[in-house]
Amino acid sequence: MTNYDPNAQAYGGYGYGQATAAQQAQVDQGLRSYMIGVYNYMMLGLAITGFAALGIYMLSVTGDASLAARGARGGALAVSQGQYLTQFGAFLFASWFKFVVILAPLGVVLLLSFRADRMSASAAQMTFWVYAALVGVSLTTILLVYAHTSVARVFFITAASFGALSLWGYTTKRDLSGMGTFLMMGLFGLIIASLVNIGIAAFTGTASTMLQWIISVVGVLVFAGLTAYDTQNIKNEYIYSLAYANDGSLVQKAAIFGALQLYIDFVGMFQFLMSILGNRE
Repeated sequence: MTNYDPNAQAYGGYGYGQATAAQQAQVDQGLRSYMIGVYNYMMLGLAITGFAALGIYMLSVTGDASLAARGARGGALAVSQGQYLTQFGAFLFASWFKFVVILAPLGVVLLLSFRADRMSASAAQMTFWVYAALVGVSLTTILLVYAHTSVARVFFITAASFGALSLWGYTTKRDLSGMGTFLMMGLFGLIIASLVNIGIAAFTGTASTMLQWIISVVGVLVFAGLTAYDTQNIKNEYIYSLAYANDGSLVQKAAIFGALQLYIDFVGMFQFLMSILGNRE
C-alpha cells in the first residue's frame, strides 16, 4: 500500500520536484495570494485593535482633575502627570469590570477554537474582528501605563522582529514541526509562572520583579518561535487544502484562522517586549 502524499495531490499527482513548471508556478502563485490574504486579515485585525485602544483611551482619561474627582470614589485617579481617569475609565479599569475587560478576549478566542469546524467563513471573520476590538480595549492599559513614544518604539521593534521571523518560517527548508511541543510547553509554563507571580502579589502586596523579567524574556522567545512555526504551518495548510478539498470558502476560513494565529503571536510578543523595553509614565 502506498502512502498518500498531499503535496503530490496538490501538484496533480506529482511531487513538487516532479511537477511541471506550469503546475509549480500555478500552485506557487496561489500560495502567495493565500499568504497575502492571511497577512491582510492579520493587519486589519491589528488596525482594529489599535483604533479600539486609542478610542477607549481617549474616553478614559481627562486633564480635568475636578471632573475626574466627581466621577470617582475617593477622589480623582491619576494615571500620569496631569492625566486622570474619567468615570468611564474608572469603571473599565478600576472596578470589578476590569476582570471582564481582561477575560472577554479569552472567551471569544475559545469560542473560535471550539466552533471552528462549524463556523462559516463570514462568521469566523466577524468573530475575529470582535476579538481584535476586545483585545484593543484590554490593551488600553498599555497606553495608560507607558509613555506613548515608548509604545510606538516597541511596536515598530515588534513589527520588524515579527516580519523577519515570519519570513524565515515561510522560506526555510527546515521542518519546524518538532518545535511545536516545546513551544506549547513554554506557553503553559508562562501561564503557570504568571499565576504564581499574581499569587505573590496578592500575598505580599507586590509582584516579584525578577520573576516578571524572566517571564517577559521567555515570553518573547516563545512567541518568536511560534511566529516562525505558525507561518510554516499556515503555508503547509494551503497545500493540504488543495489536496483534500477544492473549496474556496474552506480556504478563506483557513486564511482567517491563520491570521488569528499570527495576530496572537504578534500581540503576545508586543506585550512581553513592552514589559522589558517600555518606559512607564
